[in-house]
Amino acid sequence: MKNATRKPLDGWRVLITRASKQAGGLAQPLRELGAQVVEIPTIEINPPRSYAPLDQALRSLDQYDWLILTSVNGVDALFDRLKKLKIQRSRLKHLHVAAIGPATQKAIEEQGIKVEITPEKYIAESVVTALRGRTKGKRILLVRARIARDVLPNELKKTAAVVDVIEAYETKVPAGAKEKLKNVFMNSSSRPNVITFTSSSTVNNFLSLLGDNPESLLQGVHLASIGPVTSGTLKKAGFKPSIEAHEYTMEGLVTAIVEKSKRLAGA
Repeated sequence: MKNATRKPLDGWRVLITRASKQAGGLAQPLRELGAQVVEIPTIEINPPRSYAPLDQALRSLDQYDWLILTSVNGVDALFDRLKKLKIQRSRLKHLHVAAIGPATQKAIEEQGIKVEITPEKYIAESVVTALRGRTKGKRILLVRARIARDVLPNELKKTAAVVDVIEAYETKVPAGAKEKLKNVFMNSSSRPNVITFTSSSTVNNFLSLLGDNPESLLQGVHLASIGPVTSGTLKKAGFKPSIEAHEYTMEGLVTAIVEKSKRLAGA
């Protein structure tokens, strides 16, 4: 009877490094599967250094052919700013809209805007592939974080598209994160079995917070990545993820962690 009620992640302690506003989409399903979840965000979402470029772009929406959004944070920032400027969402209706993945698509469509393209793989390279042949000579508004990979704008510019890259938000390291991580790694009773990474920023910030000798602290800990870009950042830093989502979503990451636990249990 005891085995029949056992959950896949019973006995697993999972550390989530995602921004606190978004961590619930990962934390809740992990808890439901039996994991003990520890949330220590290594990034927080902040306003951009200036809203002027975004405001100018939003006041000139009729000049654009495409709108590309690469995160839920970008969607939230854009529509919050539209509201602040008292610009009607109907001003977006003429635009072709592309989203990097299903979560971003859902956030856009909840605002009443139809998404035309969401690639099969939720990375910048796949957005480029999905847009191939459709952006030549077009003007594109790309709304994203201050620090992001330049694959998307660079490749789109090769198609003779005019791309305006607009900073809608920036990420920073939360105050107190370093001390919280130190406490978690102090003894075996709080040390995580798995650490999840949902972006390159979570990787870089996490490793910088650990200090000079992260290798010893991470010995025997499973590093779980949401996809190949995040995995690449881990590898570049000298850490090979032992878990990588096949589908680059929160659900995909949870599934990959469960699959790993079953393999280790010999299931």
